[in-house]
Amino acid sequence: MSANIKTIAVIGAGTMGNGIAHVCSLHGYRIMLLDVKDEFVEHGLATIKKNLARQVAKEVISQQDSDEALARISPGTDLAHAAAADLVIEAVSEDTALKLELFSNLDSICPPETILASNTSSVSITLLAAATKRPGQVIGMHFMNPVPMMKLVEIIRGHNTSDTTHNTIVELTEKLGKAPVTANDYPGFVANRVIMPMINEAVFCLMEGVAEAEAIDQIMRLGMNHPLGPLALADLIGLDTCLSIMEVLHNQLGDDKYRPCPLLRRMVAAGHLGRKTKRGFYEY
Repeated sequence: MSANIKTIAVIGAGTMGNGIAHVCSLHGYRIMLLDVKDEFVEHGLATIKKNLARQVAKEVISQQDSDEALARISPGTDLAHAAAADLVIEAVSEDTALKLELFSNLDSICPPETILASNTSSVSITLLAAATKRPGQVIGMHFMNPVPMMKLVEIIRGHNTSDTTHNTIVELTEKLGKAPVTANDYPGFVANRVIMPMINEAVFCLMEGVAEAEAIDQIMRLGMNHPLGPLALADLIGLDTCLSIMEVLHNQLGDDKYRPCPLLRRMVAAGHLGRKTKRGFYEY
């Protein structure tokens, strides 16, 4: 069970990866934070330090907790380090080909008992598992953004995910102070199958002149009690990520209700991806 998981390799030091590393290290797990370039890993570590400092300032954790969490994180760029992990959590970009190559490589690098998890928000866990010789030990752990604050982890069972793997990851998720909720492996799972069409429809409302961005978001915040309006949420997630998820839903479910809004495509083409580029539906 998860008591056997002591070392976790997080692949990808971006927004989701550094958040996952932050939470896991704070709960006593040894972490290897791996990415393809030193600068990516350094940026991820800097974000973790900043977020831990914020928690110390708010007295959520002590300075000692922060120091010990940082000491448990080993940064690196060599995927071979993942061989020492009991669990690998992949958090690279939503690129199916990239993830398939990574899972195939991890399968050859990691010992047979290592569990391979993906933080994917839309790519099929069954497909990723098929790139390995251990489909029973492949599972989805879809954390929400921002990881240190959001309680939910959507646990995705692939077609061949074993009960042992599922139970181990559910137990681990609870030890991280999160709420695991299990879903089966269908396009978009539950979270994105529901939220992404809403975001996409909000972009259609903006494109068609139904209302300005601020008005659309205010209506959803005040009328539907959403903490963040759909366009501001899209900026937080990243418009490129929103587009790729809508394309997965459209392609795999074959229903035109999932067609990405042309304005969303145009903004991604222009490089206006939201908070990460300082410009999306809002400027930052």
